[in-house]
Amino acid sequence: MSDHDVRLTAWVHGQVQGVGFRWWTRCRALELGLTGYAANQADGRVLVVAQGSREAGEKLLALLEGGESWPSRPGQVDEVVADWSRPQERFEGFVER
Repeated sequence: MSDHDVRLTAWVHGQVQGVGFRWWTRCRALELGLTGYAANQADGRVLVVAQGSREAGEKLLALLEGGESWPSRPGQVDEVVADWSRPQERFEGFVER
């Protein structure tokens, strides 16, 4: 990781469980060179933690929010609550939890 790396923590609200949303997020994150994970939460949200360049993190956030057209995004996203911070632990790849 470089000094310019960031950590994006995003809570995705909507119909995002049981529809392939974590798999889709993993694919997009890997394409952008990000590491981290996407995990279902007990309250129906998906938690996305992604680390890498700020530019890649912003692109992933835009995809999660639906700001960039992506024809096959699964589920229905109602809201994304995002937080930016410094990277914490080091991740290998991007996984679904």
